[in-house]
Amino acid sequence: QVHLVESGGDSVPIGGSLRLSCAASDISVRSACMAWFRQTPGKGREEVARLELYEDTWYDPFLEGRFSISRDNSKNILYLQMNSLKPEDTAMYYCAAAAGYCRGTYDYWGQGTQVTVSS
Repeated sequence: QVHLVESGGDSVPIGGSLRLSCAASDISVRSACMAWFRQTPGKGREEVARLELYEDTWYDPFLEGRFSISRDNSKNILYLQMNSLKPEDTAMYYCAAAAGYCRGTYDYWGQGTQVTVSS
């Protein structure tokens, strides 16, 4: 059974940095479409970054290059490096995976990790 477990969420000041981790089991992050989403109360989940097969990446353009998605194949972990954090980055962050190529939908989700950015 596939499991995705996020960690690394925390409360940080404006301008701070965080690295989120998503530990995967029973699915290889190297051969899956992996993504990070975030959600705030009253809003749907929005995709912020995606890592496809062959290392192609996509980011929400509104992030202005502040986030970076990567993976460690040997540890089977997906990361999201977040820099220059803003209050609007406050959200629950979720890891998602789809077997094979990215096709716009995800088969597996983690339970989320909370990121709070405040002055």
